[in-house]
Amino acid sequence: MPFTIRPFSTLQRLRAWTVLGALLAALCGASAHAQRMDWEGLTQLAQTRAQEPLRANSDKLPAELARITYDQLRDIRFKTDQSVWRDLNLPFEAQFFHLGLYQTEPVRIHEITPEGTVRHLAYRGADFDYGKNAFDPAPWGDLGHAGFRLHYPLNGQAYKDELVVFQGASYFRALGAGQQYGLSARGLAIDTVGGTGEEFPRFTEFWLQRPAADATEVTVLALLESPRATGAYRFVVRPGPQTTTTVTARVFLRAGAGPVNTLGIAPLTSMFLSGENQALPGDFRPEVHDSDGLMMVSGDGEWLWRPLQRPKAVTVSSFAMQNPRGFGLMQRDRGFASYEDVEARYERRPSAWIKPLGDWGPGRVELVQLPAPDETHDNIVAYWVPTRLPAPGQPLELSYELAWQGDAQQRPPSSWVTQSRRGYGFTKLSPADQARQPQYVLDFAGPALDALPAGAPVKAVVTANANGRVLETLAYPNPATRTWRVTLRVERLDATQPVELRAFLQHHNDTVSETWTHLLLPE
Repeated sequence: MPFTIRPFSTLQRLRAWTVLGALLAALCGASAHAQRMDWEGLTQLAQTRAQEPLRANSDKLPAELARITYDQLRDIRFKTDQSVWRDLNLPFEAQFFHLGLYQTEPVRIHEITPEGTVRHLAYRGADFDYGKNAFDPAPWGDLGHAGFRLHYPLNGQAYKDELVVFQGASYFRALGAGQQYGLSARGLAIDTVGGTGEEFPRFTEFWLQRPAADATEVTVLALLESPRATGAYRFVVRPGPQTTTTVTARVFLRAGAGPVNTLGIAPLTSMFLSGENQALPGDFRPEVHDSDGLMMVSGDGEWLWRPLQRPKAVTVSSFAMQNPRGFGLMQRDRGFASYEDVEARYERRPSAWIKPLGDWGPGRVELVQLPAPDETHDNIVAYWVPTRLPAPGQPLELSYELAWQGDAQQRPPSSWVTQSRRGYGFTKLSPADQARQPQYVLDFAGPALDALPAGAPVKAVVTANANGRVLETLAYPNPATRTWRVTLRVERLDATQPVELRAFLQHHNDTVSETWTHLLLPE
């Protein structure tokens, strides 16, 4: 059937141009959004992702990387002369980690320029020295990276030291001047305990904000994703003797993804193998740990100290409080003689102190302690669990300052525990009675005790739960160290159940120390 092309009328042409203009505007808007990123844009992205199931990772490692060995991966090194921002002579630089072995899921990394535009930092084989590996990365394309690290002249102007590392799930860790890597932090922990299995959220995408030439801090944005949650994260890292990371998180639970039983905010992960309170037979080193205790301060100002242990079975301790003022896994022992390890240098491992910014409401600090065969296994986890969870798709926004502390670290204002030991000296008690009636020796030091006049009456206030009976307590000055020593003996009534202990020092009606808390584990 014949047809003719009819010319558009003026009205039809006007309508066509209107539709075309709208399409072009939409395309330009989408392009502009894709080429820019800020905190609100990241929040919107995380909230949008929370309305849909987790997208499966379709990226597959090349065969060479899928079967790579530990030694082969160690032989792949980033070329320092390819560091991001090196050509701009900025105080901060970024370097990337290569995929392979345990790191099989790529992260996408971008730069935010001073103008606010986004530049994708693609994987380039030329950025890496492959050592003895006979790899040809040319066919691999843009693999993505396993993570990245930021460098800064932390210990002197002649060299840019490692400052902070983001690699693996939502793990990150940082250093202050003179420190060596120890414990790690995470963006989020889901059902570490209390659920059907732990879920490890991961940062899938990062945006590094290019710093100014005179910058003293650097900002990183990150998108977090897991089967049951998403999150927008902002990290502001300020290097120094105490490097601080100010973290702002907006977490969204996914719609229709199932309930979350334990939502761990500001999680810390560390290692404890042996210490003053738990010797390791056959090891010449007195102590082996990245952290020796959990310190907390509640909303009403009570300071708590929980020495860490390596249990025979998973052990969970919860400390309920309203609006915590701080908590952290601390490395209080700072002397080489405490460890005698010339390689590990545990006395240089940082403490991590978390200071909430704003009102965190009711909840609990939870400490999870796991069995561990050796020091290569992290077996300590601590985090905050809010009482109220957000509805799916609604944000839970929390901010906190995470300080990576060395010798100068957060202390209670009164006094604190300097050592916590268990055992007897000379005694007529049988080994069975010693196990049934353990003795603890605690030392306290601090300005509140230093200010007391000679002969001041100080007593130890010691309590136990229903499974324990306090048999003996004594507080007295220790002239050798100019501290105060407490000895206490407790009887365990049921050997199959734990005993919860608390002890603090009191002068008249005034509390002059933090509260030592301890879990006497079942035999």
